[in-house]
Amino acid sequence: MLANGRVFKYGDNIDTDVIIPARYLNTPDMKELASHCMEDIDEDFAKKVKEGDIIVANKNFGCGSSREHAPIAIKEIGISCVIASTFARIFLEMP
Repeated sequence: MLANGRVFKYGDNIDTDVIIPARYLNTPDMKELASHCMEDIDEDFAKKVKEGDIIVANKNFGCGSSREHAPIAIKEIGISCVIASTFARIFLEMP
């Protein structure tokens, strides 16, 4: 697999509350949901990310509550792949 795009680097234990804050879970519009992706760790993430960009993290990416909104928001915003040494189970099958 080849991936091209800007890389957004994060550390260990990026949990689902960081990926998509709980205050947006009732948002029915997936584009609106994606516009809040990662905002608690990088408030300009949604403005900077472009289709095909990549998230790189260390271990335990997606830990915390098993929230399907997290992988959906990442995919909807245009991230082509997430690279991490380990993932929480919610990311075993991205929708």
